[in-house]
Amino acid sequence: MSPTSSPPRSGTVVGVLAGAGIVTSLMQALVIPLIPELPALLGTSAANASWVVTVTLLTGAVATPVVGRLGDLYGKRRMLLTCLALLVAGSLVCALADSLAPMILGRAFQGMSMGIIPLGISIMRDLMPPERLGSAIALMSSSLGIGGALGLPAAAAVAQNADWHMLFWGAAALGTVVAVLVLRAVPESRVRAGGPFDVTGALLLSCGLVALLLPISKGGDWGWDAPVTLGLFGAAALVLALWCGWELRTPAPLVNLRSSVKRQVLVTNLASVLVGLAMFVMMLVPVQILQLPEATGYGLGQSMLAAGLWMAPSGLVIVLVSPLGARLSAARGPRTSLLTGALVIAFGYVIALGLSGSAWGVLAFTSVISVGIALAYAAMPALIMAAVPPSETAVANGLNTLMRSIGTSTSSAVVGALLASMTIRFEGAELPSEQGLRTVLAFGACAALLATAVILAIPRHAPADASAAPPAAARPPAGARHPAP
Repeated sequence: MSPTSSPPRSGTVVGVLAGAGIVTSLMQALVIPLIPELPALLGTSAANASWVVTVTLLTGAVATPVVGRLGDLYGKRRMLLTCLALLVAGSLVCALADSLAPMILGRAFQGMSMGIIPLGISIMRDLMPPERLGSAIALMSSSLGIGGALGLPAAAAVAQNADWHMLFWGAAALGTVVAVLVLRAVPESRVRAGGPFDVTGALLLSCGLVALLLPISKGGDWGWDAPVTLGLFGAAALVLALWCGWELRTPAPLVNLRSSVKRQVLVTNLASVLVGLAMFVMMLVPVQILQLPEATGYGLGQSMLAAGLWMAPSGLVIVLVSPLGARLSAARGPRTSLLTGALVIAFGYVIALGLSGSAWGVLAFTSVISVGIALAYAAMPALIMAAVPPSETAVANGLNTLMRSIGTSTSSAVVGALLASMTIRFEGAELPSEQGLRTVLAFGACAALLATAVILAIPRHAPADASAAPPAAARPPAGARHPAP
């Protein structure tokens, strides 16, 4: 029975793919409770231990567009299963690790699984009936925020009450369960791109992204004016310029830049960077407000577990609002949904300036920001897929996911620099000052407002159902599970 004619089957596909996206996003929250203890746990310095976080960012950024193109060429379900296999393998390596090197290796494998979300969105476009497509894509796109919000309290609970290795044994188990469900419930799409895989383009893009994201992540430690930081930024500019030139010349590029510079795609990707910049402030600041000592006068004195529980409802808000975002996109166009989301995010940061004095206030403003995130994330893939052919869906969504990652990485660096420059001395330790926290909240509001200005440049004539399904001829026949010969 085909997904287009069987609502229960369609619901199963959506549930399994969204579950895969949530499990992938859990990998980002998994080590947050461990960060202060990682140097002691792994027998290394704090600077070296930070690579446990940085390497996941780097491999995820590199893998996402590459995996997307491989999915367009050789099968999206096949590559989704490959990503899940890497997630499980990385989790097992980390579960057995007691030193830095294997931990970094395992986290690198986990980062490669980030391609699951754009692959899942692309599978939905190929397989889902039109009436289910908008809400399904909205949920899949928002799974990154859902997993991050729900994963933090879960990871904190495990870290506080069990051996830290259990976090990774649990991740391996979840990845295995999801892989089995994908095998049983998700058919392969027959929509394919033509041509060979662009190895040169993949290598150039990978080197350029590493050269760009590494100094963004480590510039605070190395110094923003250090020769290695400036040198890597310069190398990134050179290599990415070479990559653009190559992609425009090669007959089968990794990323079709001619499609990517279409106004709708280009502006949406730029807006995605800014929304990612604003969104990640919520992942960094409210938790600190909740955990800072009450004696500071602005901290709320919560434990890591309690702070995670206060943040968890934001993930539930995203689950509830994502279908509403799809309805708004269908009725008024995804441009309106994205614009509304950015404005709601900005409003959430503005009210945060007056609500951060209590845990209930933090819950209120994070919930408002989460409404905006759900609306914005629901609209992004719809705008992208309206402007690219079905055969380029996975790589186009992968590039959009990469833009969000660049935004979140930049946000982490900016927030870190701002908080490090505005501190107080408390019981022998340097803590973020109230002024610093409020400055970062204002930064989040400004990033969201700048995103709204950019979104206004998206063409108004975007289709109401911008994630339009491929033509019937491109859909797989009933029960199809394998690529066409």
